Amino acid sequence: MSNTTPERDREEEVDLIVFLNFIGNFFARIFNFFKSIFKGILSIFVFILKTIIDNFKIIAVVVLIAAIAGYAVQKVKTPTFKSSMFVKPYFDSKYQLVNNINYFNALISNQDYDGVADVFSINVEDAKMINKFEINIGPESENEKIKQYDTYLKSLDSIRAQEISYDDFIENRNIYSSDFFEITVEAKKKDIFKNLEEGLNSSFKNTYSEKKMKKRDSLIYIQKQAVLASIRSIDSLQQVYINVLEEESKSRSTSISLSERLTVEPEKSSTKEFELLNKELKLRDELRVLEERKIEEDVFFDTVSGFQEVGSTDDSFLNKYVIIFPILAFIALCCVFIVRKTITFVNSYEY
Repeated sequence: MSNTTPERDREEEVDLIVFLNFIGNFFARIFNFFKSIFKGILSIFVFILKTIIDNFKIIAVVVLIAAIAGYAVQKVKTPTFKSSMFVKPYFDSKYQLVNNINYFNALISNQDYDGVADVFSINVEDAKMINKFEINIGPESENEKIKQYDTYLKSLDSIRAQEISYDDFIENRNIYSSDFFEITVEAKKKDIFKNLEEGLNSSFKNTYSEKKMKKRDSLIYIQKQAVLASIRSIDSLQQVYINVLEEESKSRSTSISLSERLTVEPEKSSTKEFELLNKELKLRDELRVLEERKIEEDVFFDTVSGFQEVGSTDDSFLNKYVIIFPILAFIALCCVFIVRKTITFVNSYEY
């Protein structure tokens, strides 16, 4: 026993040393791996910085010339103007609207200016001034998004609704998820936008929406007739109760006195006139709601805000050539330097 115990201890010490060496080598490899990555990134950064310093004069001259050229192009180029209108479609006419916006852009891209002029009832010269149409979801507050989320959950069963979070709902929305849209037109003429409204208004009309509107009107008519019939029935019952009350008022005068303290009067009728009145008020309120619903949604869309008389200048980054040209020139120079270094490296490489 005394001989085996030291041997076992030595074996355990050897195993421990081997394990520690393995752990040490593992962490050393990880450290060297990240060290090599950092060193590579640093080498690339130094290489780029050294190239820029060595060729600073060339880069400065090229970037300056590009900035001057960009400024000249920006001044010579015809300015671009933009204007937006906000609309709220009804009866699912938003699908036709989005489809028509894509159709308008297709006409412009195919240079079918006669088609554009026919759609918007403008002359061909003005049609050539239109660059493109855009449609996006209109501005929405966080409360409006939450309301849409609640409405969406109510359309699902309880089990499925628990699986859809608010973030998932917002992330998976598309252009058709909104009931409020922003239509933006980009053109080379600053006062053309008001002339386009009539053509855009016709974009909402389609057979499906017309059928849906007629179906809604028919349902409202049926509901109104049912409410009016109920009101007429209540009026008839109220007249019956009024007649009963008149009869009771006549019979109250006849009473039988059995003694000084005991008098027998005919029994009073228990009417429901007050309840009938409340019921009639509720029915008339329902009738008012139906009328308001038909008045509020009697068109295929509402224009919340129309186009401006004069569009605003498009100051987006893509139109700032004085900045874009120098950036493109610098990138082009970098590509040239990289190609030169690559060619030099390949020519000097030995197998």
